[in-house]
Amino acid sequence: MVRSLSQGTALMERARAVIPNGMYGHESVGLLPEGYPQFFAKARGARLWDADGNEYIDYMCAFGPNLFGYGQPEIEAAADAQRALGDTMTGPAEAMIAFAEAMVAQVSHADWAMFCKNGTDATSMAIATARAHTGRGKILVGRGAYHGASGWATQRSSRGLMPEDKAHVIHFRYNDAESLADAARQAGDDLAGILVTPFRHEIFQDQFLPDPEFLQLARQICDRTEALLIVDDVRAGFRLDRDCSIEQFGVSPDLSCWGKAIANGQPISALLGVEKARQAAGSIVATGSFWFSAVPMAAGVATMRKIRETDYLEHTIAMGQALRDGLQQQAAAHGFTLRQTGPAQMPQILFEEDPDFRLGYAWVVEALDRGVYLSPYHNMFLCAALTEADIRLTLDRTDDAFAALKAKRDTVRPLEKIQPLVAAIRAANR
Repeated sequence: MVRSLSQGTALMERARAVIPNGMYGHESVGLLPEGYPQFFAKARGARLWDADGNEYIDYMCAFGPNLFGYGQPEIEAAADAQRALGDTMTGPAEAMIAFAEAMVAQVSHADWAMFCKNGTDATSMAIATARAHTGRGKILVGRGAYHGASGWATQRSSRGLMPEDKAHVIHFRYNDAESLADAARQAGDDLAGILVTPFRHEIFQDQFLPDPEFLQLARQICDRTEALLIVDDVRAGFRLDRDCSIEQFGVSPDLSCWGKAIANGQPISALLGVEKARQAAGSIVATGSFWFSAVPMAAGVATMRKIRETDYLEHTIAMGQALRDGLQQQAAAHGFTLRQTGPAQMPQILFEEDPDFRLGYAWVVEALDRGVYLSPYHNMFLCAALTEADIRLTLDRTDDAFAALKAKRDTVRPLEKIQPLVAAIRAANR
């Protein structure tokens, strides 16, 4: 199928003149196959339209923030009402208190909340709070885990960074109790905190939930040493549970980092914590001119109301499972084997016997040409606006995509530009 891409191509040419590489960061299409749109014109519900007007059923949700659907009417009405009163002012609006109250009421371990803009802000604030609380420096972090773009967190590239940026970070293997215990021993008397994700969700890799014993060991180490247990719930928060994502495993953190979905796409993130860390959190430098804007906070209050009062979680799980089951059947019928991992509502879809990702990359292009936006390497996200009809339509189109891939299977070539990154990720996780 042929999609017009002329407007998108023209926009990319303009962008390259004024933006390094024409785009940067995780929303760059630099790692995606040819034909993926870089710029979009509009979004509504579970749909995206690119700059050329091509329509897609969207399974990326802006890389996570879209929880209830683009432009969800009740949340947008709350944002619009606050915007009419004021947004970025000399001080915050009452909406800041209301949002903090709603978050603290919703998250069982939380006694207080602080707001910022991005996930990186929240994780960096958590690290500073742990150090302020303990008077120590070492932070334990999962090897290969993504916690943001700050120097201490970046693991996939060292460009522009100094060795000192990671001088007090010690890595462990996710779900490996012995590795975690060894990292704690390396930290010795200087352990400030342990930072974990609620499940393993790194790019180009299978996803998996944590072993409860692994999380319990992290909790025990922190209790024994008086370090703080930190959960990075930026990506998964309110997508796995209505509480902090690791509470379902019987473990409560001292600090939790939130973002993406907490205001349905409005730019805001949060650090939540327990009472014993309140004074330390209040002592760190944490500020930004746009961190106190009222519109995202009003949207957050409305989002929290829908989290409390609707079946969005059960619905997205059901839609994700229906998609997963359908894709598995289709793949088998066309002679392929999928490796679908992670929660059904945050799926990672890879092909078996596809070490260079050539099949996965070719398949998502076929799906894209048929109006379904999928990722070949990143976990995806379902939003509550997806309907059973959307899933049926998606499966009609992915079935055609499998058929097209089968027809050209022997001629598909790997995408050379991603191979060095894939090799580096595998080496880092050995």
